[in-house]
Amino acid sequence: MSILAIDAGTTGVTAVVVTPEGTIAAKGYQEFSQHFPRPGWVEHAPEEIWQATLEATREVLGKVDASELRGIGITNQRETILLWDRETLGSPRRAIVWQDRRTADICSRLRDEGHEDRVRELTGLRLDPYFSGTKLMWLAEHEPRTWDLVQSGRYAIGTVDSYLIARMTRGTWHVTDVSNACRTLLLDLSTGDWSDELCSLFGVPRDALPELVPNWGEIAVSDPKSFCDLSLPIAGVAGDQQSALFGQTCFDEGDSKCTYGTGSFILTNTGTTLERSDAGLLSTAAWRSPDGVLTYALEGAIFVTGAAVQWLRDGLQIVGSAAETAAIAATVDDTEGVVFVPALTGLGAPHWDPHARGLLIGLTRGTTRGHIVRATLEAIAFEVRDVLETVPGFQPGSASTLRVDGGASANDLLCQIQADQVGVAVERPKIVETTALGAAFLAGLGTGVWSSTDDLRETWQLDRRFDPAGDRAAADAGHARWIEAVERSKGWATL
Repeated sequence: MSILAIDAGTTGVTAVVVTPEGTIAAKGYQEFSQHFPRPGWVEHAPEEIWQATLEATREVLGKVDASELRGIGITNQRETILLWDRETLGSPRRAIVWQDRRTADICSRLRDEGHEDRVRELTGLRLDPYFSGTKLMWLAEHEPRTWDLVQSGRYAIGTVDSYLIARMTRGTWHVTDVSNACRTLLLDLSTGDWSDELCSLFGVPRDALPELVPNWGEIAVSDPKSFCDLSLPIAGVAGDQQSALFGQTCFDEGDSKCTYGTGSFILTNTGTTLERSDAGLLSTAAWRSPDGVLTYALEGAIFVTGAAVQWLRDGLQIVGSAAETAAIAATVDDTEGVVFVPALTGLGAPHWDPHARGLLIGLTRGTTRGHIVRATLEAIAFEVRDVLETVPGFQPGSASTLRVDGGASANDLLCQIQADQVGVAVERPKIVETTALGAAFLAGLGTGVWSSTDDLRETWQLDRRFDPAGDRAAADAGHARWIEAVERSKGWATL
């Protein structure tokens, strides 16, 4: 009676088996390559994502009894866009990743033409290269031969979830859910359906898009010849951040979570009310039940947090692993004025500047790697604070809590810095892979492993609570210095 959950992230694929008690019985993981053909461009090879999915699944299946599995849940990096041949399932080009900045000029053009207000009204989003619609517009303009085959119906368009479902089912199903679809700039958020008006604006043929399905229930069935000898219902699907919200059991209006992944994403459940923000937050769909009820959220999307640590490891090579960062940062009491703005792919919420670039300032002859690593952890906490301060009703020092998850939440120093900065308690669950857990919860609801969200709430267990400590004035002074550095990073790519 267990669930297989696939978490297809930005740098790798994780497969986990989740028990009815909400524990992880086994885990597999496989990285895949990141491709950077030009500055600001980020791509993935779809076939490498698929092979990583197979390898991670085979690894986890080697640790459990596959006959005990009841269903499959899928969660994924969201705004990344893929094309594939409906017959062969091969992809004509690499996927354009959510971090990719190549469409900044298209966004500016659409904004200059006066489209942003209407796009925001319909989608809850803004015109930013982050989202999928302008990526498709770029393909149509720069790769017309490929786009001709999209228009003729030969190539399908989809996000990573729909691509994986197509591969798992030998092309039988071409589906997605509202949590992924609402990030494409092509979904009318109020109706939960594809918008003919938006498809026309971005030049995307509606029949190339996936069918919209609920987040749990009877979605598809895996083909054993294609997917690790498994014939199971694919019974849950959600974009990674909505899945983490679900995995953190944030089912009530006002519940909030922060996921530290490649980027950081803060979501607040707004219930069945579609709330709008004038302060840089995005209105987004959280999930849709099988009976059609839409739950919404407000989201603050930060593009680079965990990726900054990865850059310290792979780019600067000043840390050997992410796990070392807490110990290295603890070698110094503070950054001694060093500030790192990790705008490596522009700035997301609440600043929204695709032309911003990374900035490391305050260096002296006495600066060590400890100062730079600590500045990186502080930057993550500062970015989250910037978003939370725009959430309606948020107040430092209140009785509210912030639930955190994702890889970097295992870093005790980061969690303490975060609590000190936002002024509320930070709670870390025993299971921090809540993105995969949310996909499992959705699939478990869809297959009867759990009967209700009340059952799911009972599985959540606290690992550690971090209460704010230290001098609030010092925390505010550090944040003020950060804001000054952020302003200096803006617009750099246009200079």
